[in-house]
Amino acid sequence: MSERRERTGQHGLSDAVERAASVLGDRARRDVALGPLSTYRVGGPAALLVQADDQTDLVRVAVAVTASGLPTLVVGKGSNLLVADEGFAGIVVVLGPAFATVAVQGTVVRAGGAASMPVVARRTAMAGLTGFEWAVGVPGSVGGAVRMNAGGHGSDMAATLRSIRVADLAAGKDGAVPASSPATGLALGYRRSSVTASQVVVEAELALRPGEAAAATAEISEIVRWRREHQPGGANAGSVFTNPADDSAGRLVAAAGAKGLRLGTAAVSEKHANFIQADRGGRAADVLALMVEVARRVEATSGVRLQPETRMVGLSWPRGEPR
Repeated sequence: MSERRERTGQHGLSDAVERAASVLGDRARRDVALGPLSTYRVGGPAALLVQADDQTDLVRVAVAVTASGLPTLVVGKGSNLLVADEGFAGIVVVLGPAFATVAVQGTVVRAGGAASMPVVARRTAMAGLTGFEWAVGVPGSVGGAVRMNAGGHGSDMAATLRSIRVADLAAGKDGAVPASSPATGLALGYRRSSVTASQVVVEAELALRPGEAAAATAEISEIVRWRREHQPGGANAGSVFTNPADDSAGRLVAAAGAKGLRLGTAAVSEKHANFIQADRGGRAADVLALMVEVARRVEATSGVRLQPETRMVGLSWPRGEPR
């Protein structure tokens, strides 16, 4: 790109940000660091960030998107995000506490999109329900878990998800009004769904089973114990790669001799080979470079092409389309 075209592009982006900011008013903050909003703790700033406290805020964001053409990014707990060091040149939306409610009625649970997965797991277990204990090991939000069909310990969201209420910030003012969508229409698969980057899951309805509170609570305690024993803490985003059919990404990485491998400010965990740890003050570019190198080594030794589970923002996975 020529210097003139680059300046023109930057000028156009600046104009778009100003148009969005004029619509959002005091609901938007500028140049907010995204690193602290993700579990990797790396990444640059968002051009604009909005905490949506109610439906009115979501509608306002949708109007700002229409006026500016800026992309949107919905951030929950940031437990599966890798944000580029350059940041995100668009509008980041974070759901406020009003979207973190959990209501139990019989065997039906309605959880807000901002509700913590471990909180929902514990609440349902205490209510004598079973089927969601596995979620105590997912350090994310309900909305994010729906979008990626999060799972673990033999289950996933698809197993109990009945429906969601979702708003589409790219569909104009009317699209920002949450509408119900059955789980059968979400194309739920292994770590994927049809929920897009511009869609906000404001609520999920779960169908659980009657159980015993003591047994469910004991299972939760066992899952927590297992994860502490087998998985690292610190700045990581959980599993880096999806598991190939009938195999384990962690086993393949270890077999390729990549356990403990370091590139710059990122290193493959010695405790679990499918985790990458980022140093304090680290760089997203180092995390991505390490992911690419690990995948290269695995393919060279086993012939398996690993695919990233991590959602990348402003970064492209070289083996295919940007994630």
